[in-house]
Amino acid sequence: MTSGPSQASVGAPGDASLVFEPGPEGALRLRLFGRLDVQTTGRIWRDAVSRVDHDEPARLVLDATQITYCDGAGLGLLLGLRAHQRQHGREFELEGLRSDLQRLLSLYDPDATLGAPSHPRQPMGLVARTGRAAVELATSTRQLVAFVGELTAALVWALRHPRRVRRGDLLLVAERAGADALPLVLLVGFLMGLILAFQSAVQLKRFAAEIFVADAVGIGLARELGALMTAIILAGRTGSAFAAEIGTMKVNEEVDALTTMGLAPVSFLVVTRVVAAVAVTPLLSLFFDLAGVAGALVVMTSIGYPPVAFWNRLIYAVTLRDILGGLVKAFTYGILVAAVGCLRGLQTGKGASAVGASATSAVVSGIVLIALASGVFSVVFYVLGL
Repeated sequence: MTSGPSQASVGAPGDASLVFEPGPEGALRLRLFGRLDVQTTGRIWRDAVSRVDHDEPARLVLDATQITYCDGAGLGLLLGLRAHQRQHGREFELEGLRSDLQRLLSLYDPDATLGAPSHPRQPMGLVARTGRAAVELATSTRQLVAFVGELTAALVWALRHPRRVRRGDLLLVAERAGADALPLVLLVGFLMGLILAFQSAVQLKRFAAEIFVADAVGIGLARELGALMTAIILAGRTGSAFAAEIGTMKVNEEVDALTTMGLAPVSFLVVTRVVAAVAVTPLLSLFFDLAGVAGALVVMTSIGYPPVAFWNRLIYAVTLRDILGGLVKAFTYGILVAAVGCLRGLQTGKGASAVGASATSAVVSGIVLIALASGVFSVVFYVLGL
């Protein structure tokens, strides 16, 4: 470090310049003069970074009292020097920046504070992380309870006033969530039935009981797999779409605009999506079951059983109670998928990644809730003897 002040860059009158002054305890003081704009900042930036890299000061103090003008390039210089110091674990302090420039700097960096030395961020301790997790859990629980209450009230109002529900939006959402998802549901259902039949036939062949493949595939699809797989498909396809749509509206402040106009976002945005999802999920589950039966029929025909034998055994094994149980599950799963997708959309924060995070959270939360609901249904059906 030099023992006295050194002027590294001097320009024409009104131009930008900088002076380095050594400070106590390994500190370096950088004084900036004149205009920091697009034409002058580049030269100043190179000289400042070169000197800082050479001296490696433990603390860099930037004196901005003599800056007469500063645009975006000049603010980038200030933030760049601070980032350079932080990157190497050293301190940075900004002094004397005018209030108007300080406000402009806050637009680029909300954490920038006048005269506040910067220190490397310390990691949070176990107690702090536990406390933050507890607060976030309590906040999420409160939001969930409030959302369930609002949605229930809105659905009751819609049932009491069906003519007030926007049928055009309802049909559009039902088309996107149901008709557009039908090809994927049929494909996955066919493959699922084919795989189940093949794996079952391999094991039952030891006992010459391949005909009971119809029992395994029919009951499994009707009671559980049809509704479960359909719900998972809708969670990845429809739930994420609901979260992305509402999340985009939240980021663009359209949801706030609805509130300002006196329209409840839950009644205006969520009700139609939930009703549409509840209407199409049982139907998609039935189509999934039929596609699965078709896949199993292909396997049974390929191993030598006539279609009539498979069909007769299927009708004998699968009862109306099995089909109705699956439809009840599909109905419940449809509510969960649509509701959690809309909830994550309404909880979208700010920033470019907020919408993607909401969509991802909707899919994960939907699948977890579907698994939990499936376990609850299994216990309830067992207790009731269904």
